[in-house]
Amino acid sequence: MTWIYLLLAGLGEIWWATTMKLSQGFSDLKYTLLTVVGMVFSMALLALALKGLPLSLAYPIWTGIGAVGTIIAGAILFGEHFTIATWFFVLLLIIGIIGIKLTSGH
Repeated sequence: MTWIYLLLAGLGEIWWATTMKLSQGFSDLKYTLLTVVGMVFSMALLALALKGLPLSLAYPIWTGIGAVGTIIAGAILFGEHFTIATWFFVLLLIIGIIGIKLTSGH
């Protein structure tokens, strides 16, 4: 269950980062509230994941899911353009996340 919590926490990080962008610097109340809810959701699930996973494993995977997810969200939702080199490094992030999980022993 801890891995599910961690995955959902990472998705929550994508949620709050995306809604923060949509909040226009916290000037749009609806998206500001969605940002805060996403932050609480993400942190609460990360805390649950940390009950069963070491910090040195959970935190980099959580931030990695958030990093990759927000890059993809930026490209899809906001039309942000990235070079082939950037996508190569995103792929390296994904490989790194998977590698950390596979070699962790958890």
